[in-house]
Amino acid sequence: MARKILWLALIAAACGGSPDGGSEARVGSDRAAPPGADAPVVLFLGTSLTAGYGLNVELAYPALIQHEIDAAGLGYRVVNAGVSGETSAGGLRRIDWLLREQVAVLVIELGANDGLRGLDPSEMKRNLAEIIAHTRAAYPEVRIVIAGMVAPPNFGRSYTTPFRSVFPDLARETDAALIPFLLDGVGGIPALNQADGIHPTAEGQEIVAANVWKVLQPVLVQLRTSSVEPANLGSGHDRA
Repeated sequence: MARKILWLALIAAACGGSPDGGSEARVGSDRAAPPGADAPVVLFLGTSLTAGYGLNVELAYPALIQHEIDAAGLGYRVVNAGVSGETSAGGLRRIDWLLREQVAVLVIELGANDGLRGLDPSEMKRNLAEIIAHTRAAYPEVRIVIAGMVAPPNFGRSYTTPFRSVFPDLARETDAALIPFLLDGVGGIPALNQADGIHPTAEGQEIVAANVWKVLQPVLVQLRTSSVEPANLGSGHDRA
């Protein structure tokens, strides 16, 4: 419980303000016909934040992103691969199995549980880099989006500073797009979080989706309009 309280305090400090509650912070609900099962995939590899802990999965931010994709007519299919308690090492263990999908964009939301457990940031970075390497080996034209996260302050600046720097450093080194802080405008705001103070409410998930969409939308538009068609993004792994 003490760690949860500290985690909440850290997020509150990192957010630096509250959402304005206006329409800009919300993801629309108008939905066009959903893409078919053979549509290229936007894969969300993440933790309970992605899985939508405590909520129906249709209220989690990946499902809200699907609404936006459909409304924009972009033709991608979202796959929510969020797992409660997942670490960067766990994500690395799962990635090859997940790459059976026709992945056009990989959104990596990992690190929160590494931080809560005080795991080595350099090891976390290696795991995340390996996830990216495995994905690009399967799909050379894949786009990568990395969601930034912060660590509990009780570990001290000698831990929290290198931890937080992992995400922008890795994005720069791997030419990935960066969501600076996934929970911006949500973390530390009681009305937007469930009773545990960590997991967003349905309204909080809408704001998280807006944070993600701000970065993901231009990636999808560029991919869609580039000379490489999404349907031709590599062959993936042939698996039984």
